[in-house]
Amino acid sequence: MTLYTQIIWLFVLAIPVACVAWTVTHEEIFREPREYCQKQSQKSKRLFKRKFFYIFTCEYCFSFYVSILFLIITDYHLLFTDWRGYLIAVFSLVWIANIYMSLFFNIRIGIKKEGLEAKVKEKELDEITSSPKSP
Repeated sequence: MTLYTQIIWLFVLAIPVACVAWTVTHEEIFREPREYCQKQSQKSKRLFKRKFFYIFTCEYCFSFYVSILFLIITDYHLLFTDWRGYLIAVFSLVWIANIYMSLFFNIRIGIKKEGLEAKVKEKELDEITSSPKSP
């Protein structure tokens, strides 16, 4: 595989890694299991158990495991064809996937902010138009 092809694979493969990591750690569909994991990561007496459950609440941490899974599925490696290529690939995938997740988060915040601002302006406009006119 050429370096150009490897780079394209890196940026494309980071998309599903980011998608899976974000969905499990943030979206409503996994809220109940995530809340259970949060409780276990905070209240468990054993360090191993706390760290294990924390993985499912942190998109950065979870993206490592998702990246490893995708490397196994795709047999993707970067720069080297041996174990070093897999090591470089996992860290590169995590980094790119987390950039994608940060961009996604900022876009969502921007959309929510615009929505809230529109609601406030709509409410102000309703108050202006519904207030009785003074003579």
